[in-house]
Amino acid sequence: MKHWGTRLALAILVWSAIGVAFSLPYILLGRGFSNLHSIMIKWYLWGALLPLMFSVDDRLAAACKRPLQLLAAHAAFGLSLAALHAAVSTTLEYHLGVNIFFNPWPNPLRLFDAILRDCLVYCMLLAAMKAFKYYRRHLFDELQLERLERSFVETRLNALRMQLDPHFLFNSLNGISAYIGYDPKRARKMIEHLGDLLRLSLETRNRQEVTLAEEIAFLDHYLALHRMRFEDRLSVTVSVMPDVEQARIPSLLLQPLVENAIRHGIGGRVSGGNIAVSARRAGGKVDIRVIDDGVGLPPDWQMASSQGLGLSVTRERLLAMYPAGSSDFTVAPHAGGGTEARISLPLVLED
Repeated sequence: MKHWGTRLALAILVWSAIGVAFSLPYILLGRGFSNLHSIMIKWYLWGALLPLMFSVDDRLAAACKRPLQLLAAHAAFGLSLAALHAAVSTTLEYHLGVNIFFNPWPNPLRLFDAILRDCLVYCMLLAAMKAFKYYRRHLFDELQLERLERSFVETRLNALRMQLDPHFLFNSLNGISAYIGYDPKRARKMIEHLGDLLRLSLETRNRQEVTLAEEIAFLDHYLALHRMRFEDRLSVTVSVMPDVEQARIPSLLLQPLVENAIRHGIGGRVSGGNIAVSARRAGGKVDIRVIDDGVGLPPDWQMASSQGLGLSVTRERLLAMYPAGSSDFTVAPHAGGGTEARISLPLVLED
């Protein structure tokens, strides 16, 4: 009821403003407000007839298959509505004492003149109504399309995340299983870290983005598992500048990059190797790098044709989450040997 009251008040305000606007020429010509009441009655009546125009227009649009048929139907309805408006408005003006100089009914010419003017008003209102419906329909379609696109992107991101989670879990379990038989104490410590990892993963499972600080906390537990596996053969340094710690990045972004560096870069070497993870601000972006000094990339390797799950999923997630050209993901040989994975993302800080 309150909703309809607000609509009614707004409608009265709008039609009053229109009536005053059409009365301004008479006021500016020095004829005072003598015509204001007459004009207000006309526009209030049009306001009362507008819902009928909306309803009839919808029915005619559905019933008429051809443009000329629709035009003829509107001409007939418009003439009828204009005649009704002219008869009712002039009668109201006469009996309310607003226009006491003539009674319209004994004067057909005056009534005919009023009908012609009202036909013009009908055409004007019909054009405005058609424009309103057109833009409302297209705006609604655009909003629906935007919702569908957003829903599709979210579904796609969730599917990609579901690919990463089991992949990461199975690899971690395989690492733990190697120590259960001959080093149960180390296996238990690894299970504790895995438990912390799963807890952090569950806490962020419904979030596509986390802060860089949260991602580093997750990475620390993951690296702890591998340090226990590789002992002194694995050295990892993490350097994150304070001004990007609260930067929002895709969740589970660093883990697959570090996993690739360990498995394909230094995992097969007896001497092990070093991994450096860094994040810093570069203008309006956050620059993230994962560098290893391992065996490097094959001579003919290309990321576009890479079959690795971690890299392909990371690439697809970035394409889905950020506008074209706003993010960058490259994997290339590092100048000092080994491999460098670099990600550049728009810098958006957590509120």
